[in-house]
Amino acid sequence: PAVPASIVGWLVAGLERRRAKGVKPFVVMSCDNVVDNGKKVRGAVLGFAEAAGKRELADWIAKEVRFPCTMVDSITPATTDEVRRKVADGIGLIDQVPVQRESFVQWVVEDILGDDAPDYGSVGADMTRDVAAYEQAKLRLLNGAHSTLAYTGLLMGHKSVGEAMTDSALAGFVEGMMREDIMPTLRSVAGFDLAKYITDVLQRFRNPALTHLLYQIASDGSQKLPFRILGTVADVLKSGRQPGRLAVPVAAWMRFVEREAKAGRSFNDPMSDGLIAIGQSCTGTAAADLPKFFKLEAVFPSALVADARFVKAIGTAYDRFAAGTLLQM
Repeated sequence: PAVPASIVGWLVAGLERRRAKGVKPFVVMSCDNVVDNGKKVRGAVLGFAEAAGKRELADWIAKEVRFPCTMVDSITPATTDEVRRKVADGIGLIDQVPVQRESFVQWVVEDILGDDAPDYGSVGADMTRDVAAYEQAKLRLLNGAHSTLAYTGLLMGHKSVGEAMTDSALAGFVEGMMREDIMPTLRSVAGFDLAKYITDVLQRFRNPALTHLLYQIASDGSQKLPFRILGTVADVLKSGRQPGRLAVPVAAWMRFVEREAKAGRSFNDPMSDGLIAIGQSCTGTAAADLPKFFKLEAVFPSALVADARFVKAIGTAYDRFAAGTLLQM
């Protein structure tokens, strides 16, 4: 603890010095997309102080220090050789790690900074008491639609988000899913227009200047689907509605795993070994294949697997992919 080796250790050391000198503590504000980041860094800081035997310091931090939750959003595809060439042609210099990013940017900050804080709202930040609502909207609408475009688009022969959005059937399907299936699961927040947000997201997806490869978005599906799609499905079922279009990205992910495994291609996913084994054993029918995927408890909650409506919807979508009727519902 006397020689910090982590950002959490440094935060505790800095706060300890301020407390000792009677100086007001700083605000610890994250700039990342970790859900509930303010709560998590607060827990880490308090845990570090307590583990170091500094109980009084921990009590002071808990009482005096603010840890606002935040969210950032701006589509930033991975760097490719094409981007490197474009930058080299444009500026006459070679940059090995240029970053391509859309012009859209959103920064949501929990409004607990205090009266003496800078006026972040005046320069475009969304100040709110409900960052979680923004996070959920982004995860389910933007990220959920991204994953849908990725798995379904790849199976339809598309390579990038922009290209997939030129497919009117796929683009219309995704918009319908966002407006009719996902939006009703979200809670409204003053100043946050969900319908307009969907329109803006779809326009962002159509940006011809941004090359966002579907294969990049398709990585880590076992980690993404529970947050981007399956949580929405669970809420839809609780409301008494059918999963509808939401079954398609789940079935498409399964078909993607099967296709990549049987082609002998590895893909980025912490569960890739198990997924490849499942994919290679797939027969192509929902009755035989779905139970293998549903055994992945880290992906599919037991409550969903036990719901006949969910199993039927995924099975129907899975078999339709084989029949070539991907987007019919």
